[in-house]
Amino acid sequence: MPHYVSLGSLPHKRHTQFRKPDGTLYSEEVIGAEGFSGISSIAYHVHPPTVVDEVKDPIPFGPEYVDLDFLRHRHVRGAQIPSRGAWLEARQYVMGNADVRLALCSPTEPMKYFYRNAVADEMVYIHDGEGVLESPFGNVPFKKGDYVHVPRTITHRWSFTGGNARVLIIESFSEIRFPKRYQNSSGQLLEHSPYCERDIRPPSELITHDERGHFEVRIAKHGYLHPLIFRYHPFDYVGWDGYMYPYATSIHDFEPITGRIHQPPPAHQHFEGRNFVICSFVPRMYDYHPDSIPAPYNHSNIDSDEVLYYAEGEFMSRRDIDRGSFTLHPGGIAHGPHPGTVEASIGKTRTEELAVMVDTFKPLKMTKTAVSAEHPDYMLSWRPEIYE
Repeated sequence: MPHYVSLGSLPHKRHTQFRKPDGTLYSEEVIGAEGFSGISSIAYHVHPPTVVDEVKDPIPFGPEYVDLDFLRHRHVRGAQIPSRGAWLEARQYVMGNADVRLALCSPTEPMKYFYRNAVADEMVYIHDGEGVLESPFGNVPFKKGDYVHVPRTITHRWSFTGGNARVLIIESFSEIRFPKRYQNSSGQLLEHSPYCERDIRPPSELITHDERGHFEVRIAKHGYLHPLIFRYHPFDYVGWDGYMYPYATSIHDFEPITGRIHQPPPAHQHFEGRNFVICSFVPRMYDYHPDSIPAPYNHSNIDSDEVLYYAEGEFMSRRDIDRGSFTLHPGGIAHGPHPGTVEASIGKTRTEELAVMVDTFKPLKMTKTAVSAEHPDYMLSWRPEIYE
């Protein structure tokens, strides 16, 4: 996390007595990563967070991978993947590996339960829609173009206002953080970083729910959702502080890095996890060398698979790409601009494109859902004769 945040009421020292008005103790909880070596926060509950009244049967939850052995470029028309159900029912996995998984979600119903991913951080890109992420840390409003980061183990609930919500979910089996090269030794974002702490929106409103009842929390673990019925409302914090909390930041606040000649994808990096990075392609000026070629050069993915999720605008290097499409260019084979796009890019001064890129250092696997929405001839779309 970029900085320390606190909300609500706290005792002067951690792990000391903190009493309610009636003289009984608040219940302290440490929420942390990597045992006690990673980032953490300390929260104070009205009621113990451990009181479970019922454990329901686990529900299978996760991707169904198919077409595992391939070496060809793929184009998935994400807009063809249908909307359905509430937050978890609507989650449609597209591809993944042991480090990261990608899913589309377009919920049509409100969440009547709470959710906790016990194994993965979730970075959610809001392609369409707006609303509020509710959590015990407080509310995080979000809108179109936002990234919303929910660290693993944090109970939460998504509330969308209006219809037509559509998001890209990036599940990471490691902590998602800002690139180290953007930070100094104290973790402060440096002057050359494409964003700063002012662009990070932590929870701003702490609402303490002192309620007893039957509260279903679905916990993702071991390939299943484990529904537990808690006696007390999970959002009963009276105060918390630390470095682990949900937050939002906007793709529109990412300041592009440009140069006289074409800048490689690391110039667009926004976040990183174990064995993958997340990049943001945003509206920007093109290269300004007098002989520059704005279109990207052909390149071979030797060590990584490259995924692009096309959000808005026209991509000069691609033809026949829809809003909401994915392309997957796997390691081991070269890819580059479609025929005719290199020459056509010369002389252009700026782009209005908006896209999220995920580069992985282990091969990705396609899901049954992705294959069902695939453009089957994308691998052959570099043949020049088809554009003549």
